[in-house]
Amino acid sequence: MIRISAPRRRLKSCARALTIGVVAALLAGCNAVVLAPAGDVAAQQRDLLVISVVLMLLIIVPVMALIVLFAWRYRASNKDATYAPDWDHSTQLELVIWSVPLLIIICLGAITWLGTHVLDPYRPLARIEGGRAVTPAVKPLEVDVVALDWKWLFIYPEYGVATVNEMAAPVDRPIRFHITASSVMNSFYIPALAGQIYAMPGMETKLHAVINRAGVYDGFSANYSGAGFSGMNFKFHGLDQAGFDRWIAMARGSGGTLDRAAYVKLLQPSENVPVTRFASVEKGLYRAALNLCAAPGKPCMDETMMKDRMRAAGQQPMAHHGAAAPAENVRVAEAAPPSSTSQPIAGAGLVPPAERARLARSAQNQPPRDRQTL
Repeated sequence: MIRISAPRRRLKSCARALTIGVVAALLAGCNAVVLAPAGDVAAQQRDLLVISVVLMLLIIVPVMALIVLFAWRYRASNKDATYAPDWDHSTQLELVIWSVPLLIIICLGAITWLGTHVLDPYRPLARIEGGRAVTPAVKPLEVDVVALDWKWLFIYPEYGVATVNEMAAPVDRPIRFHITASSVMNSFYIPALAGQIYAMPGMETKLHAVINRAGVYDGFSANYSGAGFSGMNFKFHGLDQAGFDRWIAMARGSGGTLDRAAYVKLLQPSENVPVTRFASVEKGLYRAALNLCAAPGKPCMDETMMKDRMRAAGQQPMAHHGAAAPAENVRVAEAAPPSSTSQPIAGAGLVPPAERARLARSAQNQPPRDRQTL
């Protein structure tokens, strides 16, 4: 009977564990969507990632190999190895040690700088994919995205429909996302389409992307946002134009209406929410969601900030009855008082007589100021 020593058994166990680990790692990469995306923006990001890794491996692989080589060559039992205890400098070796990493850092910096500008999520697309420019006649698909607790709301203003935890887009048509959140910061991420971008309450971020292959892809939140975070997933459908038209028709046939009352209900925290479709959307709902004023009686952030600026300038805020002031009216209302009462008051038709008199009196005691706009 052959007995296997304890060291050999440990060596076999380590080899078996290493083999299992390698196989598991290979299997885990079978659905590596980041390395095989279906959208051009994600594909460019993949290329940037691969190039950066290869450049870094130009240093890592030789260093790892030299560690093994030096450990073997200069082992204590090797009497043929050169023994030079007083050696301390080599100009040639110093040049290699410093110049190669410096060149790689310069290359990484240049690639990162270019990629940061070309793949800026706020920048409109210049191409559909490699070798195919965007057709100016094709209008981008507008999608308003709201991160709720714990679900995603998608509004299609061009078509007047909305969905919860499901979205779709035609293949090879640019998509322009407007993204915000209802309560806490979140992160909108469809790996097959483009990189992640944050969704923040009271703020709007933008993302331009395009899907190049038909299919159903996963989307989710990439930023922890509470108890229902793990169920905050949705499906993104890349469809041909006919399939997208059918998807829009299906949403319009759902019969539901997304008004402010329905949106307030969606604001309530809920987990693992099934797909919901709305045949129509109340006008201005996304603006109300962005400014956190969809609930009855809640002031809108943009109106509040405008009034605060007017008060800081010493002017009386104008009432707009729950709607944002037109840009031209805001500019007139914020115009500085003239330096002389002989000059007409700017916007006199919009300012009450008492206010015009106050502005005229204050003009006598104040130096001229530049006109200010929001």
